[in-house]
Amino acid sequence: MLLNFFVTIFMGAIFTLLLVSPGIRIAVRYRLLDHPFSAPHKTHQNTVPKAGGLAIFFAVFLVTVIGGKFAAPEVLSILLASAVIFIFGLWDDAKGLSAGWKLTGQMLAASVLLWQGIQIRMFVSAPLLNLTVTCFWIVGITNAFNLVDSMDSLAVGLAAIASVFFLFVTVDSNEMNLAFLSAVLLGSCIGMFFFNAPPARTFLGDSGAQFLGFMLATIAMAYTPQGFVQTSSWFVPILLLSVPILDTALVIISRTRQGLPFYKAGQDHLYHRLTQLGLSPVQSVTLMHVAALLTGCLAFITLPLPPLWANMIFGLTALGGLFFIFWLEKNRKPNETG
Repeated sequence: MLLNFFVTIFMGAIFTLLLVSPGIRIAVRYRLLDHPFSAPHKTHQNTVPKAGGLAIFFAVFLVTVIGGKFAAPEVLSILLASAVIFIFGLWDDAKGLSAGWKLTGQMLAASVLLWQGIQIRMFVSAPLLNLTVTCFWIVGITNAFNLVDSMDSLAVGLAAIASVFFLFVTVDSNEMNLAFLSAVLLGSCIGMFFFNAPPARTFLGDSGAQFLGFMLATIAMAYTPQGFVQTSSWFVPILLLSVPILDTALVIISRTRQGLPFYKAGQDHLYHRLTQLGLSPVQSVTLMHVAALLTGCLAFITLPLPPLWANMIFGLTALGGLFFIFWLEKNRKPNETG
């Protein structure tokens, strides 16, 4: 079984590597390009094609078909929903969509999952609340990865780290379809890293960042720990995706205090705050990746603990993240706006 997952990871990486070059040619031909200084938050020096989404999306689909998993109802439903996210993201890369249209695409994708019965089921006697939380989670994590994609290799690295941990927990819970998707997503992120590491030869674009966020949000939502009570395991996906969540919370709190729309791009993300504190770009990205590794390990530590201890640790972690946000806000430079 272990060998099968290594093969899946390897195939995901190889297919992504093979698809990046034709993806770049397609991006150049159809003007899917990110121009330097075209917006206040864009600081790259050269025009970069937004081909990462093309490579990752088609690599995941091809490996799924070759691996014989495409016919599995759960996998097919997730990939069909992710296709909606990818199409709207590609449309955004090409034309630039309003926040309303982006939300429409994300809600359509969430509706596909709900239609197939893939949803959060935390509240037994409140099905409407389950639907609401499902949509909020899908939209929130999808956008969190899009927002955190503010520096070369940052979002790809965070997605790879999350995929590793989701691979472990889904194998442990014997959810092999979700484990397969985690493995192929990990492989695709590894392949993309070679092209997205600084200086990036291609960007993920909205299509790539949203696809990664949506896939991880869906795997997290569909994951059901075996042998652990829900009261000590419900927050595991939150810990595994804590860095993008922290970044989004920082942006929302900061811009709300300034009276600015939180969905606009800006230089007030966690990465930018770290560089403004004196860290180099590489140090800032590395620190965020290390934080993701540590919170992932923390999720494993808390999973088998009694509910009281597990929830106390999660609560203290969340409180620490909140204190960190307000510390960053306190040390925010006067000209640092969204």
